[in-house]
Amino acid sequence: MLYMSVIVLIPLAAVAVKAFSGGLTTFWQAATSSVAIKALAVTLVVSMLVAAIGAVMGTLVAWVLVRDQFPGKRLINALIDLPFALPTIVAGLTLLALYGPGSPVGVHLAYTRGAVLVALLFVTLPFVVRSVQPVLIELDREVEEAAASLGASNLTTFRRIVLPSLRPSILSGAALAFARSVGEIGSLVLIVGKIQIASIVIFADIESDAPQTAAAVSVVLLLLALIVLVLIRRLGGRVAH
Repeated sequence: MLYMSVIVLIPLAAVAVKAFSGGLTTFWQAATSSVAIKALAVTLVVSMLVAAIGAVMGTLVAWVLVRDQFPGKRLINALIDLPFALPTIVAGLTLLALYGPGSPVGVHLAYTRGAVLVALLFVTLPFVVRSVQPVLIELDREVEEAAASLGASNLTTFRRIVLPSLRPSILSGAALAFARSVGEIGSLVLIVGKIQIASIVIFADIESDAPQTAAAVSVVLLLLALIVLVLIRRLGGRVAH
């Protein structure tokens, strides 16, 4: 509890105190400004979309890595963790070079929401993959073989036998991807342009010498993200039960 207090609770309390330092009216004005509301809405929508895409594609990647054999499998498996080690600003720079003006592939995504989505998908790739992989490894293949021997198709076997066992880990990974997306800034700072993302707006408020406004938006973002995470965790718990 002491460690949690020093690392998490006290800093969060300090942000909350700063947010309300100008009074409830000032906090409300900062939290409900048009810029703040738009930034929060865009951030939450994009983050939930990233979590949904990550849940599907991360499960698919984990399935291929566990169930299939192909040349270069070890290399691909190692690359999955690259977003954890790579500075996220490098991801933004890479996306800007690849999809920015003068794109070598002829695709211009820079300064659009598409670029934001791609950047967040990159930095959140490992979460669902690494959550699902160990569960897939431990699954009893005999149950799947029994279903196949009784005439079940591959899709039916996956939907009725495999997916129920994977759902808690998929939801857990998706929750982590959502949380990372909500707070991400490094990979976005070069490619967002005029798109209002909560983390960028907070950073701009700090640079504009408006720490109370930045703290107010931070508190609202924290509460919204916490609510979504709790709902995802409760859903995961019900599925597991």
